[in-house]
Amino acid sequence: MPVSMLLDDRDGGQRVQAVSAPFAIILLIKRDSKGTGVQAKIGVFYTAFYGVLAALVAICMWAFLQTLDPRIPKWTLDGSLIGTNPGLGFRPLPPTDNVESTLIWYKGTHHDNYKQWTDALDEFLAVPGLTPGRGQNIYNCDYNQPPPKGQVCDVDIKAWSPCTKENNYSYHKSSPCVFLKLNKIYDWIPEYYNDSSNLPNEMPLNLKTYIGEMEKTQMHKMNTIWVSCEGENPADQENVGPVDYLPIRGFPGYFYPYQNSEGYLSPLVAVHFQRPKRGIIINIECKAWARNIIHDRKERVGSVHFELLID
Repeated sequence: MPVSMLLDDRDGGQRVQAVSAPFAIILLIKRDSKGTGVQAKIGVFYTAFYGVLAALVAICMWAFLQTLDPRIPKWTLDGSLIGTNPGLGFRPLPPTDNVESTLIWYKGTHHDNYKQWTDALDEFLAVPGLTPGRGQNIYNCDYNQPPPKGQVCDVDIKAWSPCTKENNYSYHKSSPCVFLKLNKIYDWIPEYYNDSSNLPNEMPLNLKTYIGEMEKTQMHKMNTIWVSCEGENPADQENVGPVDYLPIRGFPGYFYPYQNSEGYLSPLVAVHFQRPKRGIIINIECKAWARNIIHDRKERVGSVHFELLID
């Protein structure tokens, strides 16, 4: 700790108090009519001291940055804060002035009213690779044609029809489209439900039927993270009406694992609510289905909730 000392100035008869610094240096400054020399020495000392200190900090920071990879996170999967259970997100999101809201509400035939939702989708989908002519390492993937090393899979926006910009994402027909995306987790590999005879009891019956039909007719597409959207409560299930999923009912397995490759595009599923009941709030819950995706409604893990209201 600093130590205070009283020192005698025998020439001027003045007692000067000096406080020891962390380096145990005691400076005795005598009264000098000019004083400029002492001040200059102090300035040089502190300039050198803080210069050396800044250099040491810069060297430590440089050494630390050498241990980091710009593309590969230091901590992954169970060793990271994100963990191994991806979340599910939806678009369009409500306006930013009400960040806690999850309600999509508009009047079906009023362009100025639903325009905020279609504009939000335009902005969300305006990324490199989804715009024709952009993306230098985009590859046309398929279930039996995964991307080569250094390339990423294309996302075909034409496969979302009628959920396209040219069709106002079907909002003008009171049958809106909502896009689902799975949060990215580095090096996470899904464990697929690719056997119709071994599906969880809580999986919706219509999804089980869909998987069974895919197994019979398109077996090569079974490595998919399946998706379901339905009303949260019995009344919601009656009001939500028929639902279509485009281009397929899930996220294709050839997009995984995510390894932060340049130009990577997250797969999207367009959920088309064809005839939702108007004039009533419909609570909707969407889930992603894989053996290593856990669902927790309270924590919103592996699922997402939103409301739909069309006047």
